Amino acid sequence: MGWTTDDIPDQQGRTTVVTGANSGIGRETTCELARNGATVIMACRSLDRGEKAAVDICREVPDADLRVKQCDLASLESVREFAARVDDPIDVVINNAGTMAIPRSETADGFETQFGVNHLGHFALTGLLLDRLQTAADESGDDARIVTVSSGMHERGDIDFDDLHHESSYDPWDAYAQSKLANVLFAYELERRLLTADANAKSIAVHPGYAATKLQFRGPEETGARGRKAVRWLLNTLLAQSSKRGALPTLYAATVPDAKGGAYYGPGGLANMRGTPERQASAGRSYDEETARRLWKVSRELTGVTYDLPQPDSESSTPAGSSPQS
Repeated sequence: MGWTTDDIPDQQGRTTVVTGANSGIGRETTCELARNGATVIMACRSLDRGEKAAVDICREVPDADLRVKQCDLASLESVREFAARVDDPIDVVINNAGTMAIPRSETADGFETQFGVNHLGHFALTGLLLDRLQTAADESGDDARIVTVSSGMHERGDIDFDDLHHESSYDPWDAYAQSKLANVLFAYELERRLLTADANAKSIAVHPGYAATKLQFRGPEETGARGRKAVRWLLNTLLAQSSKRGALPTLYAATVPDAKGGAYYGPGGLANMRGTPERQASAGRSYDEETARRLWKVSRELTGVTYDLPQPDSESSTPAGSSPQS
């Protein structure tokens, strides 16, 4: 049958940050973590939507311990303010929020929005919360977790260092794929640095498969493409699994003691689009350590956020970002 929400270990005493916690996979992740005893800090761009989602979750899980805080990943100032308001040790950070295949726009800091929100915002957030993660790990003795949600679309991605923000040319799906490849490269490079530091923490990448969420409709809605919106609705109806099922890889990576740092988890069913979680291989270019180090350097320069972690020795061999067969 495979791993389901019935298999989530007890989360009492653990605190998890979930970005984009008010809808889709983020909401389902929040709900299931709360159901199993976790305190969940819901990092939401809109406080109103976050608080409404919290009320709805509490109807389903009456004793849910939820704390809604504003965090707009399209603004580094907002990310810094959110991190400054998180005072308690954090056991898990789930980098879930994102945007997909939208018309070109820029964040408050001048980044192409998909790269800025999906990757740079989470790079900054994780770095700013790293000391809280390390504190929690030291106090509990358990591994802290950083779970970064990518997409199967990362397989068509390429990191264009000459035009990261797609100023010369822009294709919404190419920009999305680049941001999702950046998610996997970041997760693997973070794991290598955690290993080098001998830190009590794991960095894991996941993807939800093809899950029915509102994310697919934002691009067509912004462009007024009603035909494309209808096609998305039809595909969701015929092929997609529910957002609850799409949340399973995230929940597995965040809660299961044996989940591997530097691994990539996703649905193991039809074309990796649906089903229960399994460890998988990501795209070949996601294992390129030189690209990952360069992306890390650029991300640090763009966000101004540094990590108190050593750079791994390029000559050393680590299991981070290795395929399931290696």
